Amino acid sequence: MKFEVGDKVVVRLTNEDAEVVEIVNDRMVMVDVRGVKFPAYTDQLDYPYFKQFSKQKLVPEKKPVPKTYIDQVPKEKIKQLPKRDPNGVWLTFIPVFEQDEFGDEVVSVLKVHLHNQNDIGYGFTYGLHYFGEPDFELKNQVLAHQDFYLHDVPFANLNDSPSFHFDFTLVTPDKKKQPHYEASLKLKPKQLFLRIQQLQQSGEPTFSYQLFKDYPDFVEEDKMELGKLAAAGYKVYAASQARQHLPPARTVVDLHIEKLTEGWKSMSNAEILQFQVDEFEKYYELALAHHQPMLTVIHGLGSGRLRDEIHALLRLRKPVKSFVNQYDARYGYGATEIYFQY
Repeated sequence: MKFEVGDKVVVRLTNEDAEVVEIVNDRMVMVDVRGVKFPAYTDQLDYPYFKQFSKQKLVPEKKPVPKTYIDQVPKEKIKQLPKRDPNGVWLTFIPVFEQDEFGDEVVSVLKVHLHNQNDIGYGFTYGLHYFGEPDFELKNQVLAHQDFYLHDVPFANLNDSPSFHFDFTLVTPDKKKQPHYEASLKLKPKQLFLRIQQLQQSGEPTFSYQLFKDYPDFVEEDKMELGKLAAAGYKVYAASQARQHLPPARTVVDLHIEKLTEGWKSMSNAEILQFQVDEFEKYYELALAHHQPMLTVIHGLGSGRLRDEIHALLRLRKPVKSFVNQYDARYGYGATEIYFQY
């Protein structure tokens, strides 16, 4: 036998020190490596002299990684895009692919970037909503011809009707331009999945949607001469007295068409929908004029077209603090509660 119990040895494969604790047979012994015992063939063991005196080690020692302190971390540089002709502001998505347990490539997350291809820098307030509820908010700037990383969106969340909302301002104010500009994008899951399939087939790394091409110019409202209006027979009120001359507001508005007009049976579906939306707009404006804290809109269940139309309008209104379509004992899921901010 080459080794005896108590011999100090080296395991060739791992270059670890061990001790022989038991003789199993002529070809195998039991060794102990830092308290772990396992069988090993004798031809896989050596006396430690080879390890001590050999210049070339079987397993090179790892050099310790030097520590990196916070003041040594380089600041992230904003990616400067190659300057091209102005082409608007885009929302760009970069799918990150991973392999699942079957070896297929699947998307794990979408990296969302704000892509400014204009010669003007913009400040922006960004919000991501799921089913109309806010989930992520960010306020920052994107300068001319720059790409700003916003955040990652888990691919599983794309079934929750994500919508991306922006309120843009100019970094350098310009009296000839609007003080702010709102833009939004709502992604439908079916269209998004189809877009990713096309992306895989074409080999392109990203896909984008344009939020706007040119920041809008300031449009001055037409000033009315009140004297002429009064002379023409119109009633003119002082601004401080305007609210008391408004029609009464409502806290609950029922948009079922049979409650709004008797002639609904002769109307097409499109005409009915437009009539209901116009009625909603009327009481929405009255609620704001009367500084109501909230407004409940009864839209019913049906196909959900009226509800979706109203929710799409609410997402673009700055006075709307939040809105929710939740179960209510009086209306079920057929009503939306709107809360205002002033």
